[in-house]
Amino acid sequence: MTATVEPSAAAEHEIGKARVRKEDDHLITGRTRWTDNIVLPGMLHIAILRSPMAHARIASIDAEAAKQMPGVVAVYTGADLAEEQASLPNAMQITPDMKVPPAPSLAVDTVRFAGEAVAIVVARDPYAAHDALESIDIDYDDLPVVLDLAAAAQDGADLVYPDMGTNVQAVWVFDSAEAGTGSSVEDAIRDSEVVVERTLRQQRLIPAFMEPRSAVVDPTGPQITMWSATQVPHILRLMLAMTLGIPEHKLRVIAPDVGGGFGGKLQVCPEEVLALLIARRLGKPVKYTESRSESMQAAHHGRDQIQKLTLSAKRDGTVTGMKVELLADMGATLRVFTAAVPILGAFMYNSIYKFPAYHFSCTNVFTNKVPTDAYRGAGRPEATFAIERMMDELATELDMDPLALREKNWIRHEEFPFDTVAGLTYDTGNYEAATEKAKELFDYEGLRREQAQRRERGDTVQLGIGVSTFTEMCGLAPSRIMGQLGGGAGGWEHAAIRMLPTGKVEVVTGSSAHGQGHETAWSQIVADRLGVPFEDVEVLHGDTQTSPRGLDTYGSRSLAVGGMAVVKAAEKVVDKARPIAAHLMEAAEDDLEFTDGKFTVKGTEKAVGITDVALAVFAAHDMPEGVEPNLDSEATFDPENFSFPHGTHLCAVEVDTETGFVKIRKYVCVDDIGSVVNPLIVEGQVHGGLAQGIAQALYEDAIYDESGTLLSGSFAEYLVPGTPDLPHFITDRTETPATGNVLGVKGVGEAGTIASTPAVVNSVLDALRHLGVTEVEMPCSPMRVWKAIEAARSSSTQGGAK
Repeated sequence: MTATVEPSAAAEHEIGKARVRKEDDHLITGRTRWTDNIVLPGMLHIAILRSPMAHARIASIDAEAAKQMPGVVAVYTGADLAEEQASLPNAMQITPDMKVPPAPSLAVDTVRFAGEAVAIVVARDPYAAHDALESIDIDYDDLPVVLDLAAAAQDGADLVYPDMGTNVQAVWVFDSAEAGTGSSVEDAIRDSEVVVERTLRQQRLIPAFMEPRSAVVDPTGPQITMWSATQVPHILRLMLAMTLGIPEHKLRVIAPDVGGGFGGKLQVCPEEVLALLIARRLGKPVKYTESRSESMQAAHHGRDQIQKLTLSAKRDGTVTGMKVELLADMGATLRVFTAAVPILGAFMYNSIYKFPAYHFSCTNVFTNKVPTDAYRGAGRPEATFAIERMMDELATELDMDPLALREKNWIRHEEFPFDTVAGLTYDTGNYEAATEKAKELFDYEGLRREQAQRRERGDTVQLGIGVSTFTEMCGLAPSRIMGQLGGGAGGWEHAAIRMLPTGKVEVVTGSSAHGQGHETAWSQIVADRLGVPFEDVEVLHGDTQTSPRGLDTYGSRSLAVGGMAVVKAAEKVVDKARPIAAHLMEAAEDDLEFTDGKFTVKGTEKAVGITDVALAVFAAHDMPEGVEPNLDSEATFDPENFSFPHGTHLCAVEVDTETGFVKIRKYVCVDDIGSVVNPLIVEGQVHGGLAQGIAQALYEDAIYDESGTLLSGSFAEYLVPGTPDLPHFITDRTETPATGNVLGVKGVGEAGTIASTPAVVNSVLDALRHLGVTEVEMPCSPMRVWKAIEAARSSSTQGGAK
């Protein structure tokens, strides 16, 4: 049974305080150190020529004119680097027979997507480098362009890699009957009273981080040093060392201030490889910084799936089975996690519901598009969208209120911990409490009454109400599970705490922040655990020399995994200080208590602070026999299970039936992310996540033409919502602490994105169902909504004529 704790208005100690972020001062005063700000003596600049063709053989390259241009130092083609560039790494072997074709950073003889790098100019300034690109002459021989995902998966399709004989990269299957976690989904569908089938599309999205990708490489010191706008400095260092044959201890990677990532910087980028190779060849520092159009054309994209879904149920609304058949677009090559991203959703299609039968199959397919990989939520948003859309479709089929249908099928709070049909164990949750609070804040019944009145009047602007109740697996970490999924590494996280003689504290974390607020939250945790002032804690991160061990930031893992490593390191500091404190007070260790930064002898007023112990250790004049003078401690945390935040999101939209324009009138979300370290940071994460989920529902879409050219290659065509496009969010929380970590935290970085997309799309369809509209493909732009309305009207008119 799970107990729900209401958030306390007056938090005790540091954890729970809405602290303003430490790291914001230098960001908002312009004292940032972005990678592109770095200038080194004698630094050269590289510019990359990119293919305009989606699929072609490189017949010839003439770079002689470019080599003669002022300021140009060198020009390289794929043939020049073929022997040393190796292939970009793939970190997930999801099936034993999955296909992993070569993925050169610089195309050698064939290009497979528009935007792929084909030549590099090195010059003394970036302007000369870019000017020289225009002098490179390349002849291409056209090859068939593979763009349609469904067609590409069929036998006889044109091939991205003719030598493979197929475009299918891998097929991954989970069946509850075979796994022993449930019964046969085919039996459930056959014996059901109601079957709902739908095919949904997850459009292709671009992460669109604020700071473009950039890399600076200095090969002149005892180590090669790379500065990169990356989420994953430790993974990048390891992968570069393994791929390029560089001794790992001779390579240092630094992630300075990083302006957002959303999964888009969770990568070993071709440009990072190329910058390193060229710097090493020339023996000089080099810099590469992409333009916005390069970022959108060549950095990895996200989503892009076709979801064929079958939901079976009884006539009273009890669900009996869920069958999922995915086609997932890999793009032209595999990047670090490309093949695994769709598989992460496999464990979430059952969501918060008690399905007795479940089958999931995913077919990964190559096309001549930009490679896909992780984008905020990575597999979980796709799963949540599918199940929440299907629950609304089932509610429509049964003429049930969509919230009543969900309540009939969700796991009740007294049933936790709960073993799901997908093979996971949810530790805690209270969907009833979150939903009840959301309904109250939303005025659910009042808006339903208004909706009925508008329909009765036949208003031009109709009201729609959308529901999304969700859970997600956060804290991508358990190493044994990562191994079972074919991961090349585990998911542990590391931290170290250094006690300075003056009582100040340095925290070294392997979790690499790029906007999440690590420095503030980690300081709050350590301040409480060691009883030192918040201001006396300094957090160091993002440098593989300062922080040599870590697995970085993604998958809402920072607090639940990285934060727990900090807690464990702090506990070790206290344990190391205990015998020294006992010696200083001439007391037995067992008689000591540690509270609020002080060791006290039980039943007495004798006390010594941990900062006093730190100074005594530094002096080392009077130490217990056999105890080293050192309080510094480190810890590695590897959780046994994921964490499972959940929530209820409710959205009300007004849809103009004459223009198709959708306006969000009210948005309420009540999330349960376990215990909260800093509510201010939580609010920021939720708001940002909501913006991105709403963007998928209403605005964003990466569109290609029939030749494979990206048409939405700038912010003029790729619509990212601004503040005026978004509503005022009403957010709240319930708290059911996680049981897998002593902090009780679950994760919040992706929750808003995961939950909001189906809430918005369900609300749009809810506004229009009475007009005969059954589907609007994302994004629900005014044109698409208007076309759906007109098609329904036309169908109704034709039906009436018959």
